Amino acid sequence: MVLIDYLLMKDMEQKLHNEAKALLEQGSVDYIIGFEPGSLKFTTTPLITRDKNDVDRLVIDSFIVNNLANFLTELKGRLGIVAKGCDSRSIVSLIQDNKVARGNVVILGVPCTGIIDLSKAEKLTGKDRDEVDDISRKGDKVIITADGKTSEFPITEVLFNNCLGCELPTPQEYDILLGEPTSPVADKPVSQEKIDQLKGMTPEQKWEFWKDEFSRCIRCYACRNICPACFCERCFVEETEPQWVMTVPRWQDNLMFQVIRNIHVAGRCTDCGECERACPVSIPLRSLTKEMYDLVDELFQFKAGIDKDAPPLMTHYEQEEAEDFIR
Repeated sequence: MVLIDYLLMKDMEQKLHNEAKALLEQGSVDYIIGFEPGSLKFTTTPLITRDKNDVDRLVIDSFIVNNLANFLTELKGRLGIVAKGCDSRSIVSLIQDNKVARGNVVILGVPCTGIIDLSKAEKLTGKDRDEVDDISRKGDKVIITADGKTSEFPITEVLFNNCLGCELPTPQEYDILLGEPTSPVADKPVSQEKIDQLKGMTPEQKWEFWKDEFSRCIRCYACRNICPACFCERCFVEETEPQWVMTVPRWQDNLMFQVIRNIHVAGRCTDCGECERACPVSIPLRSLTKEMYDLVDELFQFKAGIDKDAPPLMTHYEQEEAEDFIR
């Protein structure tokens, strides 16, 4: 089973090499955006290239964590991009907002079986990633080898929480699908665990929880900068007239920044989990964004990045619009 999983990944990888090289050779795209091995073990890093000789460095594995849609608003020309399910939804959302022209993007879709969270793997083994020899997939198990000892863990204990709640792991919008469609690796209780804990708190307890969390925020804006839905050329936190938040990282202003940012990306967030992953102090930001994601679905029956021809949330009104969502 390990060999089969490995071969499927390698088949997709080889197809990616062939398709990416052909796109560049034919002049169909100016750049290819994908993943290459990172400088650290079990990591990948974005690769942006216009050189066909570079495409052999492209990889597809269980560590292609970045949402590459973030680069589409920064590059000019026609772009070929590797996209997992949540990434493709971010691309569609950018198309809906007229930030990306569909005709300028060739989407190389990757049916995703979930991305391994290295911090979970380290916690399960009690080893730093540098002490781990190998991590591989075996169906619904993850096999980790460290110090010559091999251990198996259920996949639900090792994948990112947003992967466990992923509804559409196979891209719905693509030009080339690199593998066979896959089913969600669903484990809603684990995916929702932190969120459900917060829902069980009193308002006073929630206030204290977020006060403690945002007291640790250093306002580095990694969450904003990595988010495909944060595409404003000038962020509200950089305004001085009026000055919405103080520039120093006080917890009150940190909280205000996250609340306003969350409102701004409502209907555009695809629950890719990048904001929480990028946070250097591990603030559980997905507990905010996923709650907003669910509220948007409940109130407006709207999910981000599903239909490129649909108008973005809150940009149109129908006379028959229900008003019972006003609370």
